[in-house]
Amino acid sequence: MTSPPPDSPTAAPRRLPAARALWRVLAGRTARLAAGVHQTWRRSLQVRVVSITLVASSLLVGGFAYLIADKLTNILLENAETDVLLRLQNGSDYASKQFNLYSQPQEAQLQDTIDGTVNYLAGGDPAQTSGVVVAITADNFAGYIESRTSPDVQVRPLISRELRASVAAGNVAHQVRTGTLDGQRTKYLVYGSPVPTRFGQVELYYLVPLARQDATAADARATVVATGAALVLLLGLLAALVTRLVVTPVRVAARTAQRLSAGLLDQRMVVNGEDDLALLAASFNQMATNLQRQILRLEEMSRLQRRFTSDVSHELRTPLTTVRMAADLIFAERDEFDPAVARSAELLQAELDRFEELLTDLLEISRFDAGFAMLDSEPTDLVPVVHRVAERLAGLAERVGVAIELDLPDSPVIAEVDPRRVERVLRNLVGNAVEHGEAKPVRITLGMDQSAVAITVRDHGVGLKPGEEKLVFNRFWRADPSRARQTGGTGLGLSISLEDARLHGGWLEAWGAPGQGAQFRLTLPVRAGDRLTTSPLRLVPADATLPFGGPRDGGLLAIGPGTGAGALAVGPAEGTDRAEVAP
Repeated sequence: MTSPPPDSPTAAPRRLPAARALWRVLAGRTARLAAGVHQTWRRSLQVRVVSITLVASSLLVGGFAYLIADKLTNILLENAETDVLLRLQNGSDYASKQFNLYSQPQEAQLQDTIDGTVNYLAGGDPAQTSGVVVAITADNFAGYIESRTSPDVQVRPLISRELRASVAAGNVAHQVRTGTLDGQRTKYLVYGSPVPTRFGQVELYYLVPLARQDATAADARATVVATGAALVLLLGLLAALVTRLVVTPVRVAARTAQRLSAGLLDQRMVVNGEDDLALLAASFNQMATNLQRQILRLEEMSRLQRRFTSDVSHELRTPLTTVRMAADLIFAERDEFDPAVARSAELLQAELDRFEELLTDLLEISRFDAGFAMLDSEPTDLVPVVHRVAERLAGLAERVGVAIELDLPDSPVIAEVDPRRVERVLRNLVGNAVEHGEAKPVRITLGMDQSAVAITVRDHGVGLKPGEEKLVFNRFWRADPSRARQTGGTGLGLSISLEDARLHGGWLEAWGAPGQGAQFRLTLPVRAGDRLTTSPLRLVPADATLPFGGPRDGGLLAIGPGTGAGALAVGPAEGTDRAEVAP
């Protein structure tokens, strides 16, 4: 089967996709090139300075070159006009004397005199070899006098009708015309002057070629352009060298700062000379030395603090065990004591429980601070974990009149997590929600998608005031210091929960509004080590009323991995839209 010819109608649709594909390829390459140029422009100060210098100097030198070339061209043309005008005046006077010998145009010797005059004027011109043409015309005496030209060429195309009319009216006029007289196209300066005689007026024309002036102007323009280009390149090279002298120390400072931020505190800049750049390098080195000294001092203080906390926690174990044994004995025999002593025994037992829990939390915090906390991840079904937390806190919820509601999937929710740490996080969140629930229900919701699992704990208590969302995860912080604790907490629960979430690579986020309660959301990756991008559950509850129509007005705090200790991430309710800001 033969294919249709290229010009047939069926071939046109085939050429269309090929043209579109070629256009897409060209557009893609152009876009990539433009993106590369834009990226280079943004990242390189030297490129910007050199480019701006080249553009500005090109415009400036180009303007000067145009003015110089135009001025030189005008000077050459004025010189040519002055020379031709002088010769025209002399020629007109000479021709007038010759033609005044005749009173009638039909005299026989007049034509010979015209021929001789034209030849004389042309031969007397020392620049005759350069192509000057002399012509005498007498259009008013066409039947008696013939026009003569020396050399014998056709000059009518170069003498325009306007020029002939002006000269015929008795004026000296000129024009610049381009035409072909000697086989090549040349620009001519055409001057015409009337020649008065006894029998009437004839016209004398000088046609001077401007080839020499054009060549001189072209050479001048080329010289100016070459000089300007060399000057622009020199300015660009000078700008590049000067910028390099300034940019190189800045780049060295940037690299040194990056190494310092990476922990290489012994990095310093090389100081050369005594100029401003050397002063910058010396100041930078002094700053780095002071920072190193301060950081080392803070690290030593932090190490001593962590060691002190750990040592105190361990040292308190032994007396606490002894006190615990005595307190247990007293608590077991409290029924035999007076009511006041029995009540004291109960208070002693409760405070010992809280003291022991505080020691446990301090040891856990010290492990986090020292970087010794380890994650024992294993595939875990989170549904039983939520049930265990709810069952363990059911007694407390019943005492304060708070109902715990569960919204859990029917199918298992499997994720690679440390079940002990996740259960501790949920226990802290649910315990806080019960304590601040104001006898209103606390709802626990579990959700999952392909990459993350999320658990939200919602209460309808007093909520969080503006600004408190920045403090809720701080150690030993309480929203209301005068409020009596129902659970005897240590004030470290949410801080430890935050560290547990970070250890998983997850997020622990809080939302609250005055009078609308609060909601905490724990988001963990399904597979250990994965990076979170979204959360399957909303942070701001659907029943929340937000003034001005924005989640930020309700007080949103999101603390996620990679933001550093105490970093805040403020954004909308959905985990799909997170905007992280540094503290």
